[in-house]
Amino acid sequence: MGNDISFDPNYVKGFVSQDELDEIFPEVQKAHDLLENKNGPGNEFLGWMDLPETIDEGLLREIEDTASDIKSKSDALICIGIGGSYLGTRAAIELLYPEFARQKVFFAGHNLSGEHLRELINELEDKDVCVNVISKSGTTTEPAIAFRIIEDFLIKKYGTDGAKDRIICTTDRKKGALKAMADKKGYKTFVIPDDIGGRYSVLTPVGLLPIACADINIRDLIKGAKSQRERSLECDLEKNMSYKYAAIRNILYRKGKRIEILSDFDYKMFFLGEWWRQLFAESEGKDSKGIFPTTCNLTTDLHSIGQLIQQGERNIFETFLVVKKEDTTYVVPESKDNLDKLNYLAGKDLDFINKRAYDATSEAHFEGGVPNTTIVMPERSAFCLGQLFYFLEKTVAISGYLSGVNPFDQPGVEAYKTKMFKLLGKPGY
Repeated sequence: MGNDISFDPNYVKGFVSQDELDEIFPEVQKAHDLLENKNGPGNEFLGWMDLPETIDEGLLREIEDTASDIKSKSDALICIGIGGSYLGTRAAIELLYPEFARQKVFFAGHNLSGEHLRELINELEDKDVCVNVISKSGTTTEPAIAFRIIEDFLIKKYGTDGAKDRIICTTDRKKGALKAMADKKGYKTFVIPDDIGGRYSVLTPVGLLPIACADINIRDLIKGAKSQRERSLECDLEKNMSYKYAAIRNILYRKGKRIEILSDFDYKMFFLGEWWRQLFAESEGKDSKGIFPTTCNLTTDLHSIGQLIQQGERNIFETFLVVKKEDTTYVVPESKDNLDKLNYLAGKDLDFINKRAYDATSEAHFEGGVPNTTIVMPERSAFCLGQLFYFLEKTVAISGYLSGVNPFDQPGVEAYKTKMFKLLGKPGY
């Protein structure tokens, strides 16, 4: 259908053959069976698979009503979270929400920068503010510290009772420090489902509430994900684009292509790349395995690491992410003097020029020994973004099983925390 995202593997010819796709297909079938029968590693975290179909209408209404209340009494929402608790949200807002709109969503708790928090609080000193803190446990260091500081800021600004009506906690249903705090202080809560891991949670209240606060239609987002779910049920490499992408990635990996670059052609997609990077890195990077995911924002990065991509070590492959149709653009004007020698572009719009840059880049990189595929969004919309979110979640789930790892855990993340807690003198460490 014309409104659906699509996947173009044209520039892997010569790097991935049909025989190789046929050869890996039994492994894809096995991975498919593990996922669909829910008997593979990490099967307790498969709630995201059916979420677009099963999400409760009452929950959607509650999210929309809460977002309306937030917008009615505040100039800004501070979204506190790290990793999967904020990256999908920020990806959606950066892509779909006008950058210079009045109602702002700010982000905190994704770093340990005191300067960042100070500047944020200074910025919001004279504004009305609400806060959505997102954490399954409530003890993750970065968001927990940020929330303690920002909660104190709100209490000083509005008083204890006033702050209570401006704080929403998205957390565990029954347990954890944040849940206990919300119950004790009377903060409104939304639930992070037990069977959905953080990096797969953008279509839960984790992402839906702050996304709705940015005037993005969350129902369209869910509709897009539901559409893509229906398109990815069949185990067929020609009909199921998630499976084809996963198969190609693993064939290239086994041939020594250890690094994947997600390259977009729109700076508003930067955080979409950050979300993709976490999704794929945490899902596949374990047991001494994993494709290293990194990102490029083009055409900007063609003037920085473009040289390495074109002529560096041939251990990389590339996935382009492009929007087929932009709603607005600018036409290059004619110049009488033509001192910048750009009159050959006069009358052409920036979107047309950007698309030719993509065409040239994908072809040049392919000819330079970098196999590449392209994910095409027909338009910049919540529906297409919902499709994209689900497509990539399904891809990495199958891809993880193909590489022999559990794509739904992240045990390595705890290693640095243990050492940090010891150095900070946390009790028990």
